[in-house]
Amino acid sequence: MLLIDKYAYMNKLASVHPLEKMTFSLGLLLLSLIMRDELISLITFIVMSAFIILGARIPFTYYAKLLLLPGFFLLTSLVSIILSIAPSASVIPSHIWALQLKTWTIFIGTASLMTAQELFFIVLGSISCLYFLILTTSVQSICHILRQWRLPVLFVELVELTYRFIFIFLDSMQKIHLAQQARLGFRSPLQWLRSISMLVAALFAEMFQRSRELNNAMQARGGETVYWQENFISSRKNWLGIAVIIIFLIIYGGLCR
Repeated sequence: MLLIDKYAYMNKLASVHPLEKMTFSLGLLLLSLIMRDELISLITFIVMSAFIILGARIPFTYYAKLLLLPGFFLLTSLVSIILSIAPSASVIPSHIWALQLKTWTIFIGTASLMTAQELFFIVLGSISCLYFLILTTSVQSICHILRQWRLPVLFVELVELTYRFIFIFLDSMQKIHLAQQARLGFRSPLQWLRSISMLVAALFAEMFQRSRELNNAMQARGGETVYWQENFISSRKNWLGIAVIIIFLIIYGGLCR
């Protein structure tokens, strides 16, 4: 989280207007979800990855590490889609592999494989769009655009507070964990369980106290929130490039069908 926040402020595309980056990423995300075309999703992933690595200058190794976490959940989900189980007495649909175990048959159906393949490329393209947004645009800039879009104020403020408390949570957890290590709190499995339970309890108490302090501070200011904003310059060249890419993918997807 700390590196993501760092790159959001220090990447090469940080000075680009956040509305342009949000329109670009969300536009390709919606296009990938609506078209549901494997090639369109693959092109989206390649384009977004190129902008992340070459445009924003995010290290390739860090970007690859970020892809591992959703990739793990994606692969485990695909396994449950690909593999099917049916009674041996039943008629098995079209499949490419089957294994009979007593009264049950485990098989990989042709339709299931095609569904998993389509889902893999769609999720891959969607993940790249979201990573482009969070790695090149700060949360404050995103919330600033959300206010301009007239989203409910309560929703935007909850997003900001939740994001802020993530870092408070990580900082508190690191300090408590360091103190427990200094007291040899993880020297045995039983001590490890005891230390983890104490860590969770201490974090809950501290987060509750921090939230009360934040609420008191906001009440002292009359409940008014000072919004962060920065003057960005919109570029016609960027808007033209966004329009060309989206229109090209729409036309290409229509011709492919």
